[in-house]
Amino acid sequence: MPLARSLSMTSLNGLPQWEDEDLPVEDLLLFEVSWEVTNKVGGIYTVIQSKAKITADEWGENYFLVGPYFEHNVKTQVEACEPPNPAVKKAMDTMKSQGCQVFFGRWLIEGSPYVLLFDIGSAAWNLDRWKGEFWDASNIGIPFHDREANDAVIFGSLTACFLKELSCQFDDKPNIIAHFHEWQAGVGLILSRSQKLPVATIFTTHATLLGRYLCAASIDFYNNLDQFDIDKEAGERQIYHRYCMERASVHCAHVFTTVSQITAIEAEHMLKRNPDVVTSNGLNVKKFSATHEFQNLHSMYKARIQEFIRGHFYGHLDFSLEKTLFFFIAGRYEYSNKGADMFLEALSRLNLLLRVHKTDVTVVVFFIMPAKTNNFNVETLKGQAVRKQLWDTAQSVKEKFGKKLYNALLKGEIPDLNKILDRDDITIMKRAIFSTQRHCLPPVTTHNMIDDGNDPILNTIRRIGLFNNRTDRVKVILHPEFLSSTSPLLPLDYEEFVRGCHLGVFPSYYEPWGYTPAECTVMGIPSVTTNLSGFGCFMQEHVADPAAYGIYIVDRRFRSPDDSCNQLTQFLYGFCQQSRRQRIIQRNRTERLSDLLDWRYLGRYYIHARHLALSRTFPDKFEMEPSAPPKTEGFRYPRPSSVPPSPSISQHSSPHHSEGEDEDEDERYDEDEEAERDRQNFKSPFSLGVLPQGKKKQYGEYRN
Repeated sequence: MPLARSLSMTSLNGLPQWEDEDLPVEDLLLFEVSWEVTNKVGGIYTVIQSKAKITADEWGENYFLVGPYFEHNVKTQVEACEPPNPAVKKAMDTMKSQGCQVFFGRWLIEGSPYVLLFDIGSAAWNLDRWKGEFWDASNIGIPFHDREANDAVIFGSLTACFLKELSCQFDDKPNIIAHFHEWQAGVGLILSRSQKLPVATIFTTHATLLGRYLCAASIDFYNNLDQFDIDKEAGERQIYHRYCMERASVHCAHVFTTVSQITAIEAEHMLKRNPDVVTSNGLNVKKFSATHEFQNLHSMYKARIQEFIRGHFYGHLDFSLEKTLFFFIAGRYEYSNKGADMFLEALSRLNLLLRVHKTDVTVVVFFIMPAKTNNFNVETLKGQAVRKQLWDTAQSVKEKFGKKLYNALLKGEIPDLNKILDRDDITIMKRAIFSTQRHCLPPVTTHNMIDDGNDPILNTIRRIGLFNNRTDRVKVILHPEFLSSTSPLLPLDYEEFVRGCHLGVFPSYYEPWGYTPAECTVMGIPSVTTNLSGFGCFMQEHVADPAAYGIYIVDRRFRSPDDSCNQLTQFLYGFCQQSRRQRIIQRNRTERLSDLLDWRYLGRYYIHARHLALSRTFPDKFEMEPSAPPKTEGFRYPRPSSVPPSPSISQHSSPHHSEGEDEDEDERYDEDEEAERDRQNFKSPFSLGVLPQGKKKQYGEYRN
């Protein structure tokens, strides 16, 4: 038996190094298979797209993404090219000769990875045969009416066929690692294992099928994980075949991973296998050359949101925009799973608290959750038109006023302010003021909802009475459409909107990871999450006092719903009590946590999963060192030395606290000192060296 190659996570940059050269490391090929390669459906697209650069840097020309071919996506995202690897090209040519359309190119995202796309439609004529082969391999039958499952069979069969053609060219040498994401790609994994292909396989579940369905049904999911009759629950929801595909993929994979600890617990009960590795989701973090540039962006985009508010609340703008805070929740319209139900209840309680304490702070809350609409709300469009008309009127009067003032000063005279505005100017201004009169309340929604009588958010707003009355200190705006810079209402992209807000609120009940609070953190915006989300669990593990860093974690796992709602209310109320200075300090701290969410740190867990797959698939060729599993020790942010602007630490009996308190905190807070301490505490697992222009690193080339 040849000498086994030792795989180490300690001496190298997470990459394997061999002693003998029977198999050059550059001959290893990595294929990542997902239905969301170049095809945005949900959060998995973000995972693959953002991770592509660091994986391409690690593997160079030997990294390939495999997905479905959709012409409208390919035309805008993919640049066609020839495969650089002759083995890949030959396997593609073989499949084309069998009547399967295969497309190859570079995905035009950061890292420019190669993509291999299968045309599902061109191979649909094989569906019945492939469903039969899948039945023979797994005893899983696919109903004819489930198009998504049928497409998954076609996609998986094409993937397995390609891997078979490719592996045949390597004389059974361990050259291929295939990483499959979610059940839609799992058929390829099951068929590869049933055909005994020499391929190291990894399967990642980003959320279990049944878990999502059960939580959407408002079931007490986490307290009854060990009580569910899994087969019965899946059958009643008519997803039994999908559940079987997912579970078979999990058990066939050499290595099984999930995206968070909370999903690992779920998978243990739903899929009956403990994950081997938790591969947390990351982002490509880009730092500004100017340390506080993100603060400038916050001010700029906040001003744009304020302009929208001026129009939306025209005639009722009796609150100070300088003392107005913008909160938001965004994501799929999953009323309970995303925590919109608890958020609305907490807003009702927050409104009462702010009114009782007679605070001058106003909170405007945005719900960015797409729903079925037929057009913009006429009243909302009118509000923006009135705002623009008032602006034009003010500019016109200002221009005339300026000319008269200028001419008077040239003559050496102080103008008579009573005469500088003529009767026409006064008339124009009076007409402008009359146009702002409103005989109805500002609308709660920006669009006409198709079925507003059964909309859960609107029904809850009706029940708690948050109708944007003058006396309400909490105002609500439902924007049932994704944001766009071309919108006539709120012309901002999502990232710009997030930067302009003060707090993101995501009290999710079911959230395997949670990209929305992670994106807030990277942009320096504080957020609320829960200990039932992967992101919340991750931050609890890595940050000693998350609230001091602007990450408020609601306990939805070990508290009753009412207690959790009270905790959320206290977080929101405490945030409203902060001074502007405290919010600036907190945003600085929040932004510093972005290093924890960088793929340059989190990518190490994917590296470990690949090493583990190689050692399990080819134990005579590869072996893992005992110390190989990546550790998180040394990656924990301590509590800041200065007083954190945190409602969990510092509660005041009234929303007005003394100037002396602010001064004491300013004396104790040193931004540069705190930032340097955090940088020293966060020991980066590795650093990517600088390469000569035009050169790409090959697999195995990185070293500490």
